[in-house]
Amino acid sequence: MKDSGNKSAPKNKFLGEKNCEWIGLIPEDWNVNKIDSLYSLRSTKVNDVDYPPLSVTMKGIVPQLATAAKTDDHDNRKLVKKGDFAINSRSDRRGSCGISDYDGSVSLINIVLTPRGQMNPRYYNWLFHTEQFADEFYKWGHGIVNDLWTTRWQDMKHIFIVSPPLDEQKKIADYLDDRCSKIDEIITGTTASIEDYKKLKQAIITEAVTKGLNKDIPSNNLVLDWCNTGIRDDWQISQIRYLFKLRSEKNYKPLKEVNLISLYTDKGVIQNSDLEQTTGNRAVTADGYKLVYPDDIVVNIILCWMGAIGRSEYQGVTSPAYDVYEPIDKNNVCSRYYHYLFRTNNFAGKCYTLGRGIMMMRWRTYSSEFRSIKVPVPPLSEQKEIANYLDKKIGNIDDIITEKTGLIEDLKAYKKSLIYEVVTGKKRIK
Repeated sequence: MKDSGNKSAPKNKFLGEKNCEWIGLIPEDWNVNKIDSLYSLRSTKVNDVDYPPLSVTMKGIVPQLATAAKTDDHDNRKLVKKGDFAINSRSDRRGSCGISDYDGSVSLINIVLTPRGQMNPRYYNWLFHTEQFADEFYKWGHGIVNDLWTTRWQDMKHIFIVSPPLDEQKKIADYLDDRCSKIDEIITGTTASIEDYKKLKQAIITEAVTKGLNKDIPSNNLVLDWCNTGIRDDWQISQIRYLFKLRSEKNYKPLKEVNLISLYTDKGVIQNSDLEQTTGNRAVTADGYKLVYPDDIVVNIILCWMGAIGRSEYQGVTSPAYDVYEPIDKNNVCSRYYHYLFRTNNFAGKCYTLGRGIMMMRWRTYSSEFRSIKVPVPPLSEQKEIANYLDKKIGNIDDIITEKTGLIEDLKAYKKSLIYEVVTGKKRIK
């Protein structure tokens, strides 16, 4: 939109100081100051008995999370008072900062700041949560690798930040508190709706793969230990080993000559060519990779208990860490039906009970255990009928979930843009 020539419109100027480049254009009546002119360092050491432990997260300062790394050194903590601002100095905790609503203690890797003089801490809290400030904060850090990159107070205090007039700081903070809370409400509601649709998916799939589509046939007598429900009386039950066999073929073609395939808990089996370059299997060689053909079932033995199982629609190669199964008799087995059955929560739970390992993210369900699981075996015609029904029904639900997920991403992007534009004066609050 072009300037209308209205002399009362706020003027802008570019502040060319070297350390202020991340801000860009700001209103003429705003100032620029170094952080240490607005905040002083609080470095008092305390224990976490007298001062309850707190965690500095991307959502602010909260009572210590159960997942937080803990030590036996309870006396080596930093004091935080209500109203202090704390920010994690480590780059692997990017964006973790906020104003404390509590008196307590935080880990020594956090920088704790106390506001100086007249200023509105809520305004600066919004400013410090922008991606642009996170980038600037990172630039002032030091380290040997990205994950061990640290920005200390002696560097942070030299960062330039904007200082609007005090009354405008309050207007901006009030405006963003209001607008962003409404955006967050929509995001929370939409996220809850997505979870409801996921539960609906599971219910529809479980009902169909265990009881079929004909509700007039009893489904009470045959019970599988993992199913938690009866299955059709006229269906058979079999171990997976009698339906699918391990495919042992391996690839020895160069990486550029093969179709690389990845497996995800949410998406199932995907060609890497259909993914963004930043995702998927980043193999440097395909030597020894396992061959996959259409209708094969691919199983991640480490994450199958989280649903990392799926039918492949493609011919290609996949990680040697995966198991690949082919139907023994396609006149008796429809892989699309078992794709849905294997991705139910109940089946994933069975994979977990048969697995073993030292930690959850390394919990393996080996092929010997996987193949021993008993599953329903409907007649082939019914397997195909159920698969066709679920393809359409679940496809419609997935479309809704995709649309809602897109809405959430759009709202998050809008929120980030709005915060940056308002806190840097690109958009003025009247």
